Amino acid sequence: MTDRLSNAFKHLKSKGKLSEADIDGTIREIRRALLDADVALEVVRSFTGKVRERALGTEVSEALNPAQQVVKIVHEELTDVLGQGVDRPLNFAKNPPTIIMLAGLQGAGKTTLAGKLGYWLKDAGHTPLLVAADLQRPNAVTQLQVVGERAGVPVYAPEKGVQTQAEGGEAVSAPGLTTGDPVKVARDSITLAKQKLYDTVIIDTAGRLGVDEELMKQARDIRDAVQPNEILFVIDAMIGQDAVKTAKAFDEGVDFTGVVLSKLDGDARGGAALSVASVTGKPILFASNGEGLKDFEVFHPDRMASRILDMGDIMTLIEQAQKQFDEEEARKAAAKISDGSFGLDDFLDQLQQVRKLGSMKSLLGMIPGMAQHRKELEQFDEKEIDRTEAIIRSMTPAERRDPSIINGSRRARIAYGSGVTVSQVNALLQRFEQAAKMMKRMSNRAGMGGGIPGFGGPGSGNSKRKGKNKKKGGKSGNPMKREAEEKALRDKLAGKSSGSTGGSAFAKKPQNPALPAGLEQMMNNAEGNGMEMPPNLGGGIGGLFGR
Repeated sequence: MTDRLSNAFKHLKSKGKLSEADIDGTIREIRRALLDADVALEVVRSFTGKVRERALGTEVSEALNPAQQVVKIVHEELTDVLGQGVDRPLNFAKNPPTIIMLAGLQGAGKTTLAGKLGYWLKDAGHTPLLVAADLQRPNAVTQLQVVGERAGVPVYAPEKGVQTQAEGGEAVSAPGLTTGDPVKVARDSITLAKQKLYDTVIIDTAGRLGVDEELMKQARDIRDAVQPNEILFVIDAMIGQDAVKTAKAFDEGVDFTGVVLSKLDGDARGGAALSVASVTGKPILFASNGEGLKDFEVFHPDRMASRILDMGDIMTLIEQAQKQFDEEEARKAAAKISDGSFGLDDFLDQLQQVRKLGSMKSLLGMIPGMAQHRKELEQFDEKEIDRTEAIIRSMTPAERRDPSIINGSRRARIAYGSGVTVSQVNALLQRFEQAAKMMKRMSNRAGMGGGIPGFGGPGSGNSKRKGKNKKKGGKSGNPMKREAEEKALRDKLAGKSSGSTGGSAFAKKPQNPALPAGLEQMMNNAEGNGMEMPPNLGGGIGGLFGR
């Protein structure tokens, strides 16, 4: 859907004034993109009607840049469809515990999501309790226990058994057979939560492969027994055209209060989010975009609209980074980048910090303009990061501080110790040297460092020394020679020249990279809203995994 919507605006960019025919052509492309993404027909008609009405009005005809104004209108209407432009927080009880009930079809990801929600609440300072009230599906209780142990959140199970200790939590009951009354399990869990002072209870209920009355009756019975503060409808983002029918059935059956989108990282067309929020009028509260416990985030309609339109989601990226990065360590890393002492040990520390933010695919997906690199993102192997860590850990402290001492025999030893080939070691060293030079050069560029991840603020580098002590190996003053050098570098970065397994591992200095369209302005907007860009948000890390 992102690609189709982006293409719909391309022909508008070259026009200074838009005619009604131009608007109608764009609306047709938007309609096709939404229908192809399995958005419900009634939602498509309403959405395109509002966009057309506004696009033909004075706000476009009088705009200095009509094309950008049309994109702005589409963004605002998408935001409205996704959640009426309002971010609603969880409804916590005045007197704990807060009771959250999960409902949805089997396979929607309720059990995994219960663990993610518990982990998120625990990280926010709450004391959650997971409740295994899904007694229909084989091993559902065991699965919730495994998820609970990973999240460090205790699980209340239906049958008494061996007492086990959840990491960071209190003793929980290991189940016997998955039998019993789910309503009684849910009711008893509330009593336990009050006794043990858990402030949040998350109840995982049974699902079916399809909507049926037995499923709804059981869900209603649990709802009536515990009177939850929130009933969250968990829906698979890949469900397609069935999204509206399923959402309506659960809305009528249990009257859910909010929606959670799961599996957003899969091969989803994205129509479920637009359809469910619009048809039911219930807000989307959370989104799950991966298998890890941290691949879970609060849903912001405006940010999701930006992602759909390939405008990125820098705000979410900054918020995640602010939670994980240590400010003092960040400043030290920025200083090392500026003075050229940034080594592989420092890079390893940065890499580990970035991994705390989530998968590289999800992080890169938040950058504006990345939709055009979708194939590269899909082909990115997360295990490449593991191999990179293994290579660095196989080096001696001296080698990490000064990679230039790594000769042929050392590379062979490192390759053997990390289980990779010598060519992979060479490739890492080449990319590290290129990235280190690029980071240092960009950190010293006046006015750029304040908003670019990985670099200090303006003037934080060695900008005072600009023009002094110029190192050898810079660009030649001879235009013909400089053009030849730049062509050779472009060919090398494009993979036209193969790396040698011997000799120097370091390539020529790369050109200054261009920022993706809109990225710099979005970063400036983020800073204008009072959000400071973490100084060492993995600056240059992406380049180390390039092919």
